Amino acid sequence: MSIAVPLSAEDMVVQATDDASPTKWHLAHTSWFFESFVLSAHLADYEIFDPAFNYCFNSYYELLGERQPRAKRGLLTRPSIEQVLAYRKHVDAALERLFATGFPRGFDQARLVEIGINHEQQHQELMLTDIVALFAANPLRPAYRAPTPRPRDGELPEINWIDVPAGLYRVGHEWSGFAWDNESPRHSVFIHKYRLADRLVANAHWIEFILDGGYRNPTLWQSDGWATVQRESWIAPLYWERRDSEWMSMTLEGLQPVDPAAPVMHVSYYEADAFARWAGARLPTEFEWEVAAAGDDNSQGRLNPAHGESGTLAGLRQIYDVAWQWTASAYLPYPSYRQPDGALGEYNGKFMVGQHVLRGGSFATPLGHTRATYRNFFYPHQRWQFVGVRLASEAV
Repeated sequence: MSIAVPLSAEDMVVQATDDASPTKWHLAHTSWFFESFVLSAHLADYEIFDPAFNYCFNSYYELLGERQPRAKRGLLTRPSIEQVLAYRKHVDAALERLFATGFPRGFDQARLVEIGINHEQQHQELMLTDIVALFAANPLRPAYRAPTPRPRDGELPEINWIDVPAGLYRVGHEWSGFAWDNESPRHSVFIHKYRLADRLVANAHWIEFILDGGYRNPTLWQSDGWATVQRESWIAPLYWERRDSEWMSMTLEGLQPVDPAAPVMHVSYYEADAFARWAGARLPTEFEWEVAAAGDDNSQGRLNPAHGESGTLAGLRQIYDVAWQWTASAYLPYPSYRQPDGALGEYNGKFMVGQHVLRGGSFATPLGHTRATYRNFFYPHQRWQFVGVRLASEAV
């Protein structure tokens, strides 16, 4: 709820794009998740708050019934925000009663609660992402919060390359601590030797790409990417605009000058791939990324998109605390993956087609919600999330 505090009631009901959801919907949906998957089945005296909410706030669970179309969530002016907050209180009170029982049904019940918590953490990040999308669509370019002073580097940080030897590596989660089903089973992959950039591509690098005609050169783009550039008239990352010959970008702090030394954000897979080709490099595979990042799963995430100087044992920087990073890997199941039974099996498994894997985390990712094995995934044209680029290349 603290994320919603700076917002007005009007802010919380509007939907900026088909990808984004209203803040009010996020607040209700996360409560609906606990009600539908935990309380209804595991708390004997639980009373459904309002049966109509299942249609309003189900996201994509076919087994749980029909739902409001995603692109029309902004039309849900009712229930009111007051009713949604009452719904959250109702669900919270019921969860407290469940906790008081000490999970009498054991591991499975506790696991559902843990999934619900991690699901809500995902929506906390999505709320911030969607707020930027909303305010970027407002001609007043309002700020979600007051600007935070931060250093603006005079010099562009140098990108160094880390060599990783060829070998047979173990990837995926070992189920020590929480993980999603799509992070397992743990398995072996052979990886050829490669090089990985120690930091993310900076805004200054992207401006060079723009000035060199990157968005006008079809030879840099995959066919679908070039078609998207032409159709959508892309000339720069999402939320960038020119004012008085200066690039500005919409952020949680309103419209701000683009910091040349800060990592670029809000770019699609298509743009990341084209930039890598322009730079004489490529995007890493998800396993190349995981192997290099393994050894330091401590998120440094904060609600502040600083330049990010946290590192890993491999010498990488800006792993979890700045922007998610596109990989060259299609989002597919691991060997011997089995989709969980029931409606929760729809959480990850049914999206394993047509999307690309992102790794790492962003400044908006909740603390403790990042790890080397985490597999985020989006369609290649999407760029409203806090997503950046890390380059890879073949070893010299």
